[in-house]
Amino acid sequence: MGDVAMTIPVIRALVNQNPEINLTVLTRKSFSPFFKDIPNVAVHIADVTDRHKGVLGLFRLAKELKQLQIDAVADLHNVLRSKILKLLLSGINFVQIDKGRSEKKALITGKIFKQLKTTHQRYADVFQKLGITVDLSNPLYPEPRTLTEKTRDITGEKKLKWIGIAPFAQHESKIYPIEQLKSVIQELVKRHRIFLFGGGNQEMRKLEELQKMEDNVINVSGKISLDEELDLISNLDLMVSMDSGNAHLAAMLGKKVVTLWGVTHPYAGFYPFGQDMRYALFADRNNYPRIPTSVYGNKYPEGYRDAISSIPDESIVKKIESLL
Repeated sequence: MGDVAMTIPVIRALVNQNPEINLTVLTRKSFSPFFKDIPNVAVHIADVTDRHKGVLGLFRLAKELKQLQIDAVADLHNVLRSKILKLLLSGINFVQIDKGRSEKKALITGKIFKQLKTTHQRYADVFQKLGITVDLSNPLYPEPRTLTEKTRDITGEKKLKWIGIAPFAQHESKIYPIEQLKSVIQELVKRHRIFLFGGGNQEMRKLEELQKMEDNVINVSGKISLDEELDLISNLDLMVSMDSGNAHLAAMLGKKVVTLWGVTHPYAGFYPFGQDMRYALFADRNNYPRIPTSVYGNKYPEGYRDAISSIPDESIVKKIESLL
């Protein structure tokens, strides 16, 4: 989800700077709300669990894409499925993203510790290779969206600052301890309304537990659609997120995002778009000098899993208040 969300600022810039171009985005149905209201952009659904599943499904998908009479393909994912599509769409100019794997390997093995090219710029480079210039220096963001009646019934009237908190991530090493997060929420809720985002079934129980803390803590996960969640995020004053997809959803909508980093690091290129690096809070590298230990947070040495807990909860509150 985060990878798809990171394409949005690039696509907005592309269509704004090149209005003669029509884009068809190939993505999963669940991600189609991301592209709402972007002019000259259509979404073609990749149904990889049914109609387009497996090699035969990709043959079917390639046939559908050929009917669109596309002139070129910008592969912003460069995975097995898209590599197969490249073969099936032979004859069409097909440029794939350079993920910078060797540079990222050098970063996580400690050979270098410096900012690598951002994923957003890597996306823009793909279009550049197709002869389409994309300048990311003056980003465009949509206006806050109108909330549905269903969402307004949940949020209530906006009398306080609205803060979103997305406490989960794909890997444990990127999740701030729930007890420390409670301390953050207990302090913030005195002055602000808190909305909780994200989570599967097991995580949903933790969100419900957090919601019980105070009346001004509201769990929206599972209660509104993704489209409605995006509407709500666009009305937030600030989002607090782990190194995860919700950070990128808020960033693509032009919201301030405070990110918490454990064994991963923004130098790998996955920092939310347009965010000042001062908005990030990091695990203590004096105690955990091998950070970043992986690009995605799935690998770390013994004793590093809870590195993110070294971020003091009071520093999170202080950072949020300073930005509000």
